[in-house]
This record gives sequence, C-alpha cells and structure tokens, in this order.
Amino acid sequence: MKQVRNTHAKTEILNLINDSDIALTHSDIQKKLGDLCNRVTIYRVLERLENEGAIHKIVNIDGVVNFAKCSGKCTHEQHFHNHVHFNCKECHSVTCIENAIPEISLPEHFIAQEYNFIISGICPKCANA
Repeated sequence: MKQVRNTHAKTEILNLINDSDIALTHSDIQKKLGDLCNRVTIYRVLERLENEGAIHKIVNIDGVVNFAKCSGKCTHEQHFHNHVHFNCKECHSVTCIENAIPEISLPEHFIAQEYNFIISGICPKCANA
C-alpha cells in the first residue's frame, strides 16, 4: 500500500473542506488559503485527497467541480456517495444531502454501481433572504 503523505497544504485543504457545510470549488479553496500554496499544488492535493477516500468530487449544474468531505465509509478503493447534491441557483452553493437517497429502477440486466444526483433550486439561506 502506498504511504500517505501529510503536508501542511494537504492538512489545511482537508481542514477547510471538513469544516465547510457546503462543497468548495478550487477557487474557494485558493482564496481561503491565500499564499500558502499555488493553484497546481491545490489541484494535486485535491486529487490525492480524493484518491485516499477523504473527499469526493461533485460537478454542479454549471459544470464547476466542487469538493466535499467523505463519510467515514470511503476508502482509496471505493467511494460511497450515492446521495443527492443540492445546487442553489442563487448563491451557487452545493450541499450534500445524505439522508435523501433516490430509488433507482433500471431495466433488466443493468447493474448500477454508483450515481450522482444534482437537484437545483433555492437553498434555505437564499429563500429566507
């Protein structure tokens, strides 16, 4: 098994994602980190964290990639993210909705292994504004 390297940048990026209630874009992370590391290092760290099963990737309705923390079940071999993601049309936030799991009914001989659902609408914060 490959050794897990923990750098200062990796630790800070993982803390940002773990402490956030919404999924973060690369740009969000870069702004919050300031001059800690460059954009290429952020991309490499995000890829490493995803491969380690610490974060997962969500592509929002605009095609922007967001990153959110994984539940404790994920490993570097397999991610378990068969849940809904909510994309707010107002503030563009992406939120994992863990307790809403859609039922899938596929035609005979099709086997679902993973899926990604994006629901778009207005989040509670924007609806109350």
